[in-house]
This record gives sequence, C-alpha cells and structure tokens, in this order.
Amino acid sequence: MTTVAIVPTSNANGEKSYRAIAGDKQSIGKTAGQALDALTQQLGEVEFRALLIIDNFQPDQFFTSAQQQRLSELMTMWRNARDQGNLFPKELQIELDNLVNLELNAATARSASLVQQLNQ
Repeated sequence: MTTVAIVPTSNANGEKSYRAIAGDKQSIGKTAGQALDALTQQLGEVEFRALLIIDNFQPDQFFTSAQQQRLSELMTMWRNARDQGNLFPKELQIELDNLVNLELNAATARSASLVQQLNQ
C-alpha cells in the first residue's frame, strides 16, 4: 500500500492549499481531496485503496507549531523560487525535505496512537 502525506501550506497572501506527497511524487490542490486526486493520477494506480484520517492540522506532540510555521515558510520560499525560475538553495531544500519527512513520520505516529486508542 502506498503511503501518502497531505500537508497544508499557505502562500504569501495567506491562501491555504494542500500538498500530497508519496515517495518522489507530489501534487498541490486547493483542497486535500484535490491534492490526493492529482497524486493518485500520477501514481497510475487503477485501484487506490486507502484508510483516510482527516486531521485538523493543529500542532501536537508529534509536529510542533514551530515546525509547522517553518514548513509553511519554506514552502512559500520554494514556490517563489519555482515561479521565478530560480533554483532553491540546497541547504533550504534539505531543511524542507527533512520537515516533510518529519511531518510524514508525525502522521504515522498519530495514526498509530489513534489505533492504540481505538483498541483500548
């Protein structure tokens, strides 16, 4: 089963969008569903099975407010560089990739915690 992370992001105008990530593939949509639909098309899976847990994307013990803020800042800088045709600095790309991985790990930990609560 493919693991997908959907992360909320905001642009410089404060408009929220969602980024869906699976391995080296990613997509952006105005809603989490749009981002997931676009990613599913990229994955080329005819039959997509998933258990979806919709989170309110609030800071928690798995991914803090500071981490969410920095992720949002880096995504805005990444989009600006992309839109202007500039390369995104390597050190910032590494930081962005690390935060995306941390958020993916946080989503996994949240899911495990939820399953544990449901089994009690």
